[in-house]
Amino acid sequence: MDGSAVTDGSRTRQREQTRQTLLREGRRLFATRGYGAVGLSEIVRAAGVTKGALYHHFDSKAALFRAVLEEVQQQVAQTVATTAEAQDDPWTRFTAGCQAFLTASTDPDVQRIMLVDGPAVLGWNEWRALDEAASARHLAEALTSLIEEGTIASQPVAPLTHLLSGAMNEAALWLAGSAEPADLADTRTALSRMLEALRVG
Repeated sequence: MDGSAVTDGSRTRQREQTRQTLLREGRRLFATRGYGAVGLSEIVRAAGVTKGALYHHFDSKAALFRAVLEEVQQQVAQTVATTAEAQDDPWTRFTAGCQAFLTASTDPDVQRIMLVDGPAVLGWNEWRALDEAASARHLAEALTSLIEEGTIASQPVAPLTHLLSGAMNEAALWLAGSAEPADLADTRTALSRMLEALRVG
């Protein structure tokens, strides 16, 4: 085997390892302290790399945060998909997925990065585009299927998707500031009632 190919392979692995370390430490610091309170020097110190190494992967603190946010959104979307796919019935898949999103979004790290700092750091339009790519698309697909099979009354999907997505994001934000243990169960019940109202018959 060519020695340079081995060297290139180990360099590629090392670069990826550095990137993953920066993402992990960035996520930990952003989640515990908030974006505004964390400096680049703190991130590179925690990751055990130089600022040059960070700039090789991310051109700014905001770029690192964006990558962390994408990772968090994808993990939440994966949790939702796994929970939904465990159900056989399309309606139960849909409601289980919505409830899983609400529950996953009450994780303090997820709330801080995805719901509090995300829109503030990236701006509403970019945050919405990422949210759309991560989970709103799946919500729209589920609603489309339920409308096509007649479980939900025929109606335009886009407004319904945005209304439900907005309601669930807002509920998760409200839960972030709540100290009442019963609030999650009460919110899940309210969400169940709201979703049930969409069902025909």
